[in-house]
Amino acid sequence: MIFDIDNETLPREKLKALQLRRLQAMVARCYETVKFYREAMDELEIKPHHIQTLADVKLLPFTKKEQLRDNYPYGMFAVPPDQVARVHASSGTSGKPVVVGYTRRDVANWGELGARCLGAAGLVPGDRLHNAYGYGLFTGGMGLHGSAEAFGVTVIPMSGGQTQKQVMLLTDLAPNALSCTPSYALNIAEEADKLNIDIRKLPLRVGIFGAEPWSEEMRYELESRMGIDALDIYGLTEIMGPGVGVECLAAKKGLHIWEDHFLIECVDVDTGEPLPPGEKGEIVITSLTREAFPMMRFRTRDIAVLDDAPCKCGRTHVRMSRVTGRSDDMLIIRGVNVFPTQVEAILMRTETLSPFYQLEVFREGHLDALRINVEASPPLYAKGQDYMDRVSAKVRKDIKDFIGISCEVKIHPTGAVERSMGKAVRVIDHRKEKN
Repeated sequence: MIFDIDNETLPREKLKALQLRRLQAMVARCYETVKFYREAMDELEIKPHHIQTLADVKLLPFTKKEQLRDNYPYGMFAVPPDQVARVHASSGTSGKPVVVGYTRRDVANWGELGARCLGAAGLVPGDRLHNAYGYGLFTGGMGLHGSAEAFGVTVIPMSGGQTQKQVMLLTDLAPNALSCTPSYALNIAEEADKLNIDIRKLPLRVGIFGAEPWSEEMRYELESRMGIDALDIYGLTEIMGPGVGVECLAAKKGLHIWEDHFLIECVDVDTGEPLPPGEKGEIVITSLTREAFPMMRFRTRDIAVLDDAPCKCGRTHVRMSRVTGRSDDMLIIRGVNVFPTQVEAILMRTETLSPFYQLEVFREGHLDALRINVEASPPLYAKGQDYMDRVSAKVRKDIKDFIGISCEVKIHPTGAVERSMGKAVRVIDHRKEKN
């Protein structure tokens, strides 16, 4: 279902013209109301009137997460406090959180863009959405909640955790859709197996999963175990929250980014220079309609590819590939760049392994070393250590052949890898620990 047919199928020429008008208005407003942007533009000798084409966005300064933290809590807001209807924040695990604000119009826009996502995922008004994203300052829970209400879907606001209760409500309340992180969806599926509940026989037909990178192999695992269509949704606290883009059920080939509200670029990670469609780089997003917390060329650190080819679903908005990793999550092991999703893809292709894994990086003398901890499926574990050693050797060879690094692969019994209630912790980097 197309929720907003006029805007979702807007011809490219009209879409670009709308983007330019909104970009020019946003830049002018940022220059007048946000000290950080005014000083950054002045330093580059750029004024709002210099933005004459969409390509001129490259003249504008980048915004990085560290700069948002430097302006904690309200330094990046573009409206006075009495116009802020809601505040959210990032987790702040590496320091001060990023605090973001929304006017009432921002909240309404968020709901409408999220509703587009639900429609693209195959939901229809009257369906039921079991929302297992965390509520609170994290944007996931409230974001999908508002989207469901805007779309006319009944929302079950479960939030994260209490996994056994999640299974009970999925069984008893019979939702048609589940929203959470993909790693937590696997946790729910595992709990259902323990309770001897075949989740594939429930009315659940679609999963809307995001907030962490995940592979195509993980999609297959989720779909086969849960009997659903598993779709990727994209969003960032700094830009809005979930609803910036979504895969459509018709194609499952890239996330439609709602370009009437966001200007998306792909740039070289090292130089910041724009890359053409089809080339992999870092995603950069400029918000075009955000009132309380406008964002100019935010460097997301997400690595992906843009595709402007027409989609068979009829939507005209550019598609972004699945995020293959984050530039700040990339591991460099003995000179080789490694993303956790690359390892995940190999593990998921090894049928005797479970989808629960974690990477440990540490020092061996003066060299970096990688250990992969992964759980055996019950049938594999039952075959004994010798058989598991053969599987471990095969995985080591596949990682060496496809990624180019040597590593240790430790296969553990079920439950050895810590389960996630939200975003999975995929990497433990012991190199950062203090001596």
